Amino acid sequence: MINNDVLRSIRYSLDLSDAMVVDTILLADPAFEVDQAEVHDYLRRDEEPLFVQCPDAVLAHFLDGLIVHFRGRDESAPPRPVEKRITNNLVLKKLRVAFELKDVDMHAIFESAGFPLSKPELSALFRQPGHKNYRACGDQLLRAFLKGLAQRLRPTA
Repeated sequence: MINNDVLRSIRYSLDLSDAMVVDTILLADPAFEVDQAEVHDYLRRDEEPLFVQCPDAVLAHFLDGLIVHFRGRDESAPPRPVEKRITNNLVLKKLRVAFELKDVDMHAIFESAGFPLSKPELSALFRQPGHKNYRACGDQLLRAFLKGLAQRLRPTA
């Protein structure tokens, strides 16, 4: 899935302004350089003239910033390196951690989006890529999760 779509969807779900998105990115790494104008260009629609493709580093920092925002920073552990390549499976993992979602919550989110998953299908999404039961998360599955998450976080919208 395109990083810009993920960023837009989460921003909508949490009702974040451009400045709040920048603040969230900087929570992961205050030394990371991103400004509000760049974020605004990432959040534009694909067909708009000033649209800019969101790099993996920006999305990775944003997702890590969400984890820090909702769960807090673990000062006892060394900071985790930011992933260089973002996959749909990694987006699911980071959102699961950030919102402290259990298996029951994940099933409910997929169910509310009209995309029910069995327990083995769900657990396969969170396995390591080399594992024999690993399953790559497709764009349609991630879209369904983001839609269900939006319904959960903004039930009236």
